[in-house]
Amino acid sequence: MNLVTGTGYASVDIVVSANLKLVDTFCYLSDILSVDGDADAAVETRIQIGWNEFRHFVPLSTNKYVSLIVRGRLYGRCVRNSMLHGSENRPVRKENEVALQRAEMRMVRWMCDIKLKDGVLNKELRETRIR
Repeated sequence: MNLVTGTGYASVDIVVSANLKLVDTFCYLSDILSVDGDADAAVETRIQIGWNEFRHFVPLSTNKYVSLIVRGRLYGRCVRNSMLHGSENRPVRKENEVALQRAEMRMVRWMCDIKLKDGVLNKELRETRIR
């Protein structure tokens, strides 16, 4: 719903020959901006971009002959940076933080080849990563 007109979509005449459509969300410099000002769509997009970057590096990040330190650096410099790009400009809510942390932990588990059924808690993985 458009906050300006109260309808789904509307059009605005700027000049006689131009006609612009009012939309709820739009992409600008690979960031999703919305009319209501929240960052939900932007966070979802950044998570998708992070997963795409992670998939590019799956052969390296899941290779057992590459050390976990190198895999962690690769993840931090390529994947995490792409997921957090522009986040300082968005109003991030707790749900958005949780979604980003969930995606990060899924990627870390995939890199370390640790399944949920193995019984290793996320807290243990985070503490291991810090050392």
